[in-house]
Amino acid sequence: MPQSAAKVKDHISLFQEPEYKELFASKKAQFECRPTDEAVEAQSEYTKTWEYREKNFAREAATINPAKACQPLGAVFAAAGFEGTLPYVHGSQGCVAYFRSHLARHFKEAVPIVADSMTEDAAVFGGLTNIVEGLQNAYALYKPKMIVVSTTCMAEVIGDDLSAFIATAKEKESVPADFPVPFAHTPSFVGSHTTGYDNQIKGILQYFWEREAQLTAKPGSKINIIPGFDGYAVANNREIKRYLDTMGVEYTLIGDVSEVYDTPSDGEYRMYDGGTTIAEARDSINAKATISLQEFCSLKTMELIASKGQQTAAFNYPMGIGATDAFLMKVSELTGKAIPASIEKERGRLVDAITDSQAWLHGKKFAVFGDPDFTLAMTAFLLEMGCEPTHVLATNGGKDWEAKVKELLASSPFGAEGQVWAGKDLWHLRSLLFTEPTDFIIGSSYGKYLEKDTGIPLIRLTFPIFDRHHHHRFPTFGYQGALRVLVEILDRVFEVADASSDISYDLTR
Repeated sequence: MPQSAAKVKDHISLFQEPEYKELFASKKAQFECRPTDEAVEAQSEYTKTWEYREKNFAREAATINPAKACQPLGAVFAAAGFEGTLPYVHGSQGCVAYFRSHLARHFKEAVPIVADSMTEDAAVFGGLTNIVEGLQNAYALYKPKMIVVSTTCMAEVIGDDLSAFIATAKEKESVPADFPVPFAHTPSFVGSHTTGYDNQIKGILQYFWEREAQLTAKPGSKINIIPGFDGYAVANNREIKRYLDTMGVEYTLIGDVSEVYDTPSDGEYRMYDGGTTIAEARDSINAKATISLQEFCSLKTMELIASKGQQTAAFNYPMGIGATDAFLMKVSELTGKAIPASIEKERGRLVDAITDSQAWLHGKKFAVFGDPDFTLAMTAFLLEMGCEPTHVLATNGGKDWEAKVKELLASSPFGAEGQVWAGKDLWHLRSLLFTEPTDFIIGSSYGKYLEKDTGIPLIRLTFPIFDRHHHHRFPTFGYQGALRVLVEILDRVFEVADASSDISYDLTR
């Protein structure tokens, strides 16, 4: 083999060496038992037809490459946003390895999560022993200020009762009786990561407001902000705080992961960094109002908050001109604080940038996939720029999301040909792109396989992004965030223009 200590090759160049090419060819011939190359090519071509699309959309029993993750992923993300908090999963070690790696690959950060490692015996006899010993070990080893518990499939299938189990663990002195251990049941086989985020945020607030003590709201001047599950939260949470600080607003950001998923390399390992303090979580019941930045990430949480008599308002990922306008005007309305001239200037700069580039965007067709709130915001921003959202798909989108997207598309002539696909997966989207192609795809890194199959360029603008680095360090929220999104889209448009013609390979665009 050509690998040696004197000259270490990465896998990209290593697997191009003759020895590896011969090995792959031999494996293909001897072990794959595949049809002929001609038969494979014929079947591949068939999957690009309308006839296959109809069969693809008729399937009911299988989901192929869904654009979503499971509930506990959202739950551990939510838990990480609180001061000194250790996310704890009542379930198997393998599940937790998935959550940890999924977040670490996106944020390029160590992601502390523990599991009580349920195995076959727990599946038969229940996981009480696991949680009693697990909480004791987690508390002693990692010294958190709070442990937040969620569940996986195994615990939910056998019906483990977290409330009773945690109470028993406290009786057995695994953790002190007054130590906060909020929890949420987050079965992986229903909902998605956005549902798990919602359940966990609700569970944390409910713990402090109802289980720890029966608090009665005493409304003050603060507002609460719930960011939602967001792969750009490191930068977006900071951007939202910058707006609120500039306006002089008193606020609590509930579940702020901006520090724990962006720790510096300065010789000190920070298992916990930043986050909403426990005192702020308790006091959040006394806010004047709560704003959710992502409606479909907070449906149950906002119901709880409204039941306490608080004013509530929900948005769909405040990105672009109209969405940011609506958010800032609501903050101003609730707090009585004016929107300062410096922020108005940022808006004007965004409008100016869109105007400068509008000729390159007008009429371009896009397929958008991702979470419900992101796809709504992205569709709205594309319409503002004169683009045409042709396919809008959310695997975890329901009827309410579908109705909102259709209403949005109907509000603009650029949305006249737009189609909305609730509950569909990326194999459905593949059929759509072959039969009704677009100019570009907007979504996560999983869209790179669609790009490879269809030749339609991908623009990475949502979670997860595994194959590029540091996107999450720059905002997509607000006017500045929208400017960044605009540049991402334009760069891809110009790259395609340069690659497609030698005659128009212009220096100035």
